[in-house]
Amino acid sequence: MRFRPEQHLRRQGDIRLVREEGNRLDCRSFVVWARRRGPDQPPAAGSRMAAVASIAAVGPAVQRNRAKRRLREVYRKHQSQVPAGFDLLVVARSAVNRRAFAELERTFVEACGRIA
Repeated sequence: MRFRPEQHLRRQGDIRLVREEGNRLDCRSFVVWARRRGPDQPPAAGSRMAAVASIAAVGPAVQRNRAKRRLREVYRKHQSQVPAGFDLLVVARSAVNRRAFAELERTFVEACGRIA
């Protein structure tokens, strides 16, 4: 499955809503904030996602970009596990680049099970 443009969570206001009103799931190497879209939000059949990596948490640009690429790929491969109509904000921590990709996938799937 592709990571299509309509699956990207881009607007700062939408990201802020997920952070303020969503549920927080701590996954050790990243944090998932999940929020069900309301009726005033744009309708979409699936879920939307934004990956965030800060300088303080992850490090310089190369490491931040790698962390976001890894998180987007985990989402892309397992987007069918995310309940429809949810917006996700995935915040990287420093451990995201040190963990095996299979471990990141397993952790993400477990988090998706806890969202619903």
